[in-house]
Amino acid sequence: MATTVTRIEKLVGKRLRRKEDPRLITGTATYVEDIKRPGMQHAVIVRSPHGAANIKGIDTTKAAALPGVSAIFTGKDITHVGSVVCGADLPGLRKPVHHILAQDRVYFVGHPVAVVVASDRYIAADAADLVEVDYDVTQAVTDPEKALAPGAPAVHPEWPDNTAFLYHQTGGDIDKAFADADVIIKQRITSQRLVPNAMETRGVVAEWLQADRALTLFTSTQIPHLARTILAGQLGIDENRFRLIAPEVGGGFGSKLNVYAEEALMGFITMKINKPVKWIESRRENFQVTIQGRGHVDYFELAAKRDGTMLGLRLKLIQDLGAYHQLLTPAIPTLSVLMMPGLYNFRNIDADVVGVFTNCVPTDAYRGAGRPEATHGIERMVDLLAAELNMDPAAIRFKNFVQPDQFPFPTATGLNYDSGDYGATLQKAMDMIGYDDLRKQQAAARAAGRLMGIGISTYGELCAFGPSPATPAGGWESATVRIEPTGKVTVHTGTSPHGQGQETSFAQIAADELGVPMDDIIVLHGDTAIIPYGIGTFGSRNTAVGGPALYYALQDIKEKVKKFGKMLLDAEEVTFENGVCRDPKTGKEITIQTIAGAAYRAMKLPPDTDPGLVATKFWEPSNFAFPFGAHIIVSEVDRDTGEIAIKRYVAVDDIGNQLNPLLVDGQLHGGAAQGLGQALWEQAVYDDNGQLITGEFMDYCMPRARMMPWIESSHTVTPSPVNPLGVKGVGEAGTIGSTPAMVNSVIDALSTLGVRHIDMPLTNEKIWNLVNGAKA
Repeated sequence: MATTVTRIEKLVGKRLRRKEDPRLITGTATYVEDIKRPGMQHAVIVRSPHGAANIKGIDTTKAAALPGVSAIFTGKDITHVGSVVCGADLPGLRKPVHHILAQDRVYFVGHPVAVVVASDRYIAADAADLVEVDYDVTQAVTDPEKALAPGAPAVHPEWPDNTAFLYHQTGGDIDKAFADADVIIKQRITSQRLVPNAMETRGVVAEWLQADRALTLFTSTQIPHLARTILAGQLGIDENRFRLIAPEVGGGFGSKLNVYAEEALMGFITMKINKPVKWIESRRENFQVTIQGRGHVDYFELAAKRDGTMLGLRLKLIQDLGAYHQLLTPAIPTLSVLMMPGLYNFRNIDADVVGVFTNCVPTDAYRGAGRPEATHGIERMVDLLAAELNMDPAAIRFKNFVQPDQFPFPTATGLNYDSGDYGATLQKAMDMIGYDDLRKQQAAARAAGRLMGIGISTYGELCAFGPSPATPAGGWESATVRIEPTGKVTVHTGTSPHGQGQETSFAQIAADELGVPMDDIIVLHGDTAIIPYGIGTFGSRNTAVGGPALYYALQDIKEKVKKFGKMLLDAEEVTFENGVCRDPKTGKEITIQTIAGAAYRAMKLPPDTDPGLVATKFWEPSNFAFPFGAHIIVSEVDRDTGEIAIKRYVAVDDIGNQLNPLLVDGQLHGGAAQGLGQALWEQAVYDDNGQLITGEFMDYCMPRARMMPWIESSHTVTPSPVNPLGVKGVGEAGTIGSTPAMVNSVIDALSTLGVRHIDMPLTNEKIWNLVNGAKA
């Protein structure tokens, strides 16, 4: 039974192109929009044009008379369907009941009022225009600070004010920290609302099979299993008769980490009309009704000694929640509190969070979800402190970093940072960019009247969600590995990747562990009928939580392979390497492909061993993982136009071990683009009536490729001790590090004009006014 075996090259750590890319770039992938079912109907939703109004009546007569219209539903038809679910909970949290269609009032522009179902999407749209809704418009409030003021219009009249919750967290001795301080820096810092704008808008196809009492629902989601559980409860159907499929998902960034009214609504419709139904969100709807991100007004106070030692941090955080709670809306600002100390070695914090209802679409998780806001805040405060003390911004960071021998590091907010060498990333970034020479160049530029800035951001991130006690829905993940009779390998993961690249990186892990070619492995996800229950994709958890689940499933299946190998080789012990079981005594070998065939043929079985080669593992981490890094941006401001030019961008990130550096760079660069978008261009703007006046791409400035700088990327590697792969997570890191680096750079450029702080976005108009105001 001896064989000649081709040794398989190890793939983990190599820059490999994504296996999923060919179908994506050739347009052959299947998204929700591509799904067609026999007899499928199309739904269009009638939405409120007002930020706040009472509904006096709805007349659907004209719409129902249009040929091709098969059904129209309004709020009175859906009262038995469960309301939109909020999975987060806080003491004293006010949870408004948000029905999938409005009842007697609307409280944000885009609020669903009715739904028209027709044989054709265009007929449905025409009919929707014929639905007449009689509104009694009331006063709206869209500014969170104005919403807190006495006498502000109540978003929800069942409560006397717009405070949704109050949350307090403290650590250490904050009063002593401020009493001992030589200097106290105070600053109001905002983090504006952003529109996630995934390339694919949301969409749902629902099909009810009456004979089987079974529902199949295709939806563009990041959390297929959780969505199925929640929707089954809303619709009152058995979960085991409900199949939810996330097909190809064209981006999410957290916006699809939700269960929306439209998903339950399509399930309700198909069960009512006994026909499949499709709803595809328009881009305008995507702006108006898919969750938005950020929405902070923060008041920081930083206490420090004259030598730059930071002692403590106070924060009052006002979170614009919007009109109601989506899945995690109230939880997001608490993540900001957890990360408010950043990478710094002070142990005294005090935070008060006020969650505020406004007549806007809800805020929820958007790439970084609370951590970009925290990092922007602390990094701005560190720069303000450096300016106050006339210290170099890099020097003050080095002085206050948590040191490598302090890990695991317990923070004042209750976290336990896993591992790190924060000074190493900053030093490497400074070496790459030539920091000392840059400061000399800056001095020369200023002498010549040019506005050149150097901005530093050193960030840490709470990710790899995470231990179950710290999450609303479980923090574990699942994986199944099945070696087929031919030796091909199928991996099932409970994560739901949609651009992160796990079809590639998980195949790399499996190829190395099993010694089979990567092309022999497929990775499946997103279908609740075939994938073991999983938690999903968010919080940079795919590789750091889903990866170890896969790793341990592979260890189990390798043990079973070795059992069959011992039997087939008639050996006392065997080794398993590169896809081959080998008897070290005789030198006889047998391939995993041969073993797989024997395992399924089952003519003979090892003792206490079942036929087949399948292993499933559920794995939960003991802690979060904490990537970190240093970004430095060199910018120059044009005095005449206010335009900001990014001259250099250096990023040194430490995300632990890297399974595929090409995927890592892609995630970091994409994240940096979104962070720069917030810093320079993007902002969701509502008027006083609740109208989103940046509700399309003509008015909402998304960064384009031509606006992006070349990013000089490098890394340090500090493995995480939390998981066997040593990985930390990378999906959100670039977004967190880029924003404060950009803002700090521009403020540094304008500091000679007396500019101390600027709130985002740093538009050309805003900068021009500052420059010319300084001239005046």
